Amino acid sequence: MDGSTRSHRIRQTVKSVRHLLPVMILLVLLLPSLALNGLFFSRGRQYYLQLSEVRLDPLGLDVYADAAQQSPAGPTQRVVLFFGDSRARSWPAPDLDRYTFVNRGIGNQTSAQVAQRFKDHVEPLHPQVIVVQVGINDLKAIPLFPERKETIVANCQEKIGQIVADSTRIGAITVLTTIFPVAKVPVERRLFWSDDVALAVDEVNAYIRSLEGGDVIVFDAFSVLADERGVARPEFSSDLLHLSGAGYAALNDELVGILTALD
Repeated sequence: MDGSTRSHRIRQTVKSVRHLLPVMILLVLLLPSLALNGLFFSRGRQYYLQLSEVRLDPLGLDVYADAAQQSPAGPTQRVVLFFGDSRARSWPAPDLDRYTFVNRGIGNQTSAQVAQRFKDHVEPLHPQVIVVQVGINDLKAIPLFPERKETIVANCQEKIGQIVADSTRIGAITVLTTIFPVAKVPVERRLFWSDDVALAVDEVNAYIRSLEGGDVIVFDAFSVLADERGVARPEFSSDLLHLSGAGYAALNDELVGILTALD
């Protein structure tokens, strides 16, 4: 191959690359956008399905329709019932003798939904101890309705107080957990999030701590899980709102101590 032919081919290659370069740059710019749009679509579909499910069964009473609605414990055992939202639903029972653990958590529920199903999901089981974790699904709505922030916080506090009152009414000891901290906010949630959520969590947790006394034990789960910034520690988080196995293990270390102190 002579020099002129080689030079011609090099010029042709450079010319082709120049033509392709804008297309390559466009693809590099579009791919993250396409991926993000796909993520938003998936999240939107998930929220739509959740909304439709709530419309069909507003309180989630059908969730445990097939479960035995009577105390599962023997005469020498205490029934401990986890009650609340998905954070309660995902809480694994610790290994503890003389206790029978039952779970009546339902994902995505607000404090109002949880409070209204107390009669159906708690009372028939006659628990001696009720572990309550609820509130984040109320407060995460604040960025969508910022003008209703005070009302959302007040309603959340009222419903938590109602759950505690109902637990006391049936003679149960309430282990009332502070609302878990949230993790670092991922990019796809930042448009629908604000610092007001963390401030509201602090406000409701202060109210929760004020309820301690008598048959109400406040379990400060927030302090167990949060770092110095008030954010859930990475090793304790599985996503923005939910805990990893390590997070629940840390909580159970504390919960076992609380329960054994009742013996």
